[in-house]
This record gives sequence, structure tokens and C-alpha cells, in this order.
Amino acid sequence: MKISKTILHSKDIQKQTAVLGKQITADYQGKNLVLIGVLNGAFIFLADLARAIDLDLEIDFLRVSSYGNDTSTSGTIALSKEPELDLKGKDILLVEDIVDTGTTLSWLAGYFAQFSPASVKICSLIDKHERRKMDVSVDYVGFTLHKGFLIGYGLDYAQKYRNLPSIHTMEE
Repeated sequence: MKISKTILHSKDIQKQTAVLGKQITADYQGKNLVLIGVLNGAFIFLADLARAIDLDLEIDFLRVSSYGNDTSTSGTIALSKEPELDLKGKDILLVEDIVDTGTTLSWLAGYFAQFSPASVKICSLIDKHERRKMDVSVDYVGFTLHKGFLIGYGLDYAQKYRNLPSIHTMEE
């Protein structure tokens, strides 16, 4: 696999993250907002998004996996880190780097019901429809892309390339 071309430049990602932050700030005024980042991919986007939201909020993380070191999902969800905050009655905003097949977020929607939150919504930097298998509604979308295996800005291939400031495609 090699880097093919740049799809989203760092400055464009930052501009769109600021737009999302303003929208989320407006939508969650007076609410008890908890950002929950889906590790590992969302940590960079979550950090920038949290700074763009002008509200008191809490941050927590969970870790799920369905890809391993491959370029396609196994279809099996493994939860290896649960959130640590008390989520009862709080407004949860799941922060994800990319929604691809929808399998993980569909599973997470059911998972969070057990915590009796006030609401659960999804914010994803990228909503990609090429391989969508599950019907998932993304409430806050940074960019809609239709195809390509993406790396950079938190997105990885075999745990590498997350640190790239822009998003690129990879090809064999």
C-alpha cells in the first residue's frame, strides 16, 4: 500500500471542524453534553472539535474494533474500553473519524441505550457511503466522501499514518 493523493487538506479540515463546533455549541446550549471519542481513530478530530465547542462539556472514550490490521471490516465488534463517566440523563455525542460500513455505530447506538442517556447523536469527520451496510444517521458530518481507503488525521492503515495532518487515499 502507498499514499496515492491528498483528499482533504489540513486547513479545510480545520475550517469544517470550526463550523461543526459552532453548530454543536448552538444545538447543545443548556444541555449536559458528553463527547465520547471512538478510539483510536477519533482522538485527533475529537481534540480539535472539543476546542471548537464553546460549552462546558465532559469527554470520555471507548474503544471498539472491527478492522484489525485489514482494509475491510470483519463485521465483528469487540469492545475493549468502556466509557468511565456516569452517562445517565446526559446528552451523548459520539465522535468518530469515519462512518464507513456503519456496523460499529449501529452497534454503539444499541450499546448506549443501557446507560439511559437523554440523547445519543453522532458526529463524524467523514461520512463515506461506498461500503455502507447498516442504515446509520450521522447528525453532524464534516465531509461526505463516496469512495477510497483513507489515511491521515487519525485514520490509519495497520495503526500507521494517523499522524498525517491531511487525509489521503491509499492504493496497492
